[in-house]
Amino acid sequence: MAEVAEVIEGCRLPVLRRNQDNEDEWPLAEILSVKDISGKKLFYVHYIDFNKRLDEWVTHDRLDLKKIQFPKKEVKTPTKNGLSGSRPNSPEREVRKNLDLSLQPASAPSSGKTLPVPKRKVEVVSPATPVLAPPETAPASIFPQNGSARRPVVVAAQPGRKRKANCLGADEEAAAAPISQYLACLEEDSQDSSDGIPSAPRMTGSLVSDRSHDDIITRMKNIECIELGRHRLKPWYFSPYPQELTTLPVLYLCEFCLKFVKSLKCLQRHLTKCNLRHPPGNEIYRKGTISFFEIDGRKNKVSGWSYSQNLCLLAKCFLDHKTLYYDTDPFLFYVMTEYDAKGFHIVGYFSKEKESTEDYNVACILTLPPYQRRGYGKLLIEFSYELSKVEGKTGTPEKPLSDLGLLSYRSYWSQTILEILMSLKSENGERPQITINEISEITSVKKEDVISTLQYLNLINYYKGQYILTLSEDIVEGHERAMLKRILRIDSKCLHFTPKDWSKRGKW
Repeated sequence: MAEVAEVIEGCRLPVLRRNQDNEDEWPLAEILSVKDISGKKLFYVHYIDFNKRLDEWVTHDRLDLKKIQFPKKEVKTPTKNGLSGSRPNSPEREVRKNLDLSLQPASAPSSGKTLPVPKRKVEVVSPATPVLAPPETAPASIFPQNGSARRPVVVAAQPGRKRKANCLGADEEAAAAPISQYLACLEEDSQDSSDGIPSAPRMTGSLVSDRSHDDIITRMKNIECIELGRHRLKPWYFSPYPQELTTLPVLYLCEFCLKFVKSLKCLQRHLTKCNLRHPPGNEIYRKGTISFFEIDGRKNKVSGWSYSQNLCLLAKCFLDHKTLYYDTDPFLFYVMTEYDAKGFHIVGYFSKEKESTEDYNVACILTLPPYQRRGYGKLLIEFSYELSKVEGKTGTPEKPLSDLGLLSYRSYWSQTILEILMSLKSENGERPQITINEISEITSVKKEDVISTLQYLNLINYYKGQYILTLSEDIVEGHERAMLKRILRIDSKCLHFTPKDWSKRGKW
């Protein structure tokens, strides 16, 4: 059996941890770092196939040294030019190739039940069974699976707007392509593989997906604890705060301007001078205790740091897929707050580019951990699409989405589309009809996201020469239960927002 002294960076071995059911388990983990404190060794481990936010420091008694896998020795291999190459010392991390996060089903629907296969003998749309997608301007019938009387209505088809040239085609002829081709093009566009490398990385803006910095340092959490107002937060991921602050047991943040200081005494001194009681921007929405503030990324700079940069540093503690840069000028930030007698407390935010050639209406989105699982994430998403409606555009979030972001978006798209389908009424005894273009225009959800969601829900079927959307009883009941729980909603009457044409403003 190996000795503790032989455990080095790059080793893999089972490590004891407690799962969600409070049971012991021994998943395989990789040693990322080793440190010695007063003669006691600690090991920073990453559990293979687990999210990085579960990484932690462990003692030697949690290591199963009987099953240790040592790093592979350097092996010289010939290359094309005759020079020798080498393989990395540590085992290569397992990477799932060609996984499109925007399309991969992450969980069962909100009802908690697996969607049943339609009872009628129809051809179910699936990646393995490509069928012709309904043209975006051709209506699809709404066909209740249980055969219950739902009086149809024919919705007049509207000509779709011409798309920009991309892999989907430059005109509406591409609308007749198979759904499988739509999905393939989406995957080709985003290249959302699990290694997070887009096909053509955008190197502008403050938050960019970039794996070039994915080294040992950035793979390890560097902040132990953050105090923000009345909450103490344990970060999930690395964030590039100044190095001298990363050794402190607690990092203190002003909850209104997000300035970071090294001690409680410094924070108390700062609070006597800080006049802010809300994010430094324009309040564009208020209903009850919920408010949204719009903040320009190039403004509100104090002592070399802007509110937006401080916000990005905080957000990086809980977002893995984004690499932070300090150029926030090309972005707008929409901060959601909850109001009480002490002021407007940050709940979450999303950012978006002032000008996006890819129709992104969200670049980065986060609900802070104390406010998660309370409906705020969906509220942020709904607000982003409400802005798109005012702008007269359809939008989509920037990929890759985080695991929690993907769950929230999948749930939001499903509920929004089902809400529209179930609201359709029949006339003259005919089944209701609607086009993908119409769903997209009503919701401001991009057509590709509408199609992928309909396929994910297994709703599109080909029956007797026409395309139908089959709503099973389980889907309807699950949707109704989910909507009863969704108390927080955006009220468009409370939105006071005037979009700006940033292309005419030159440099920001």
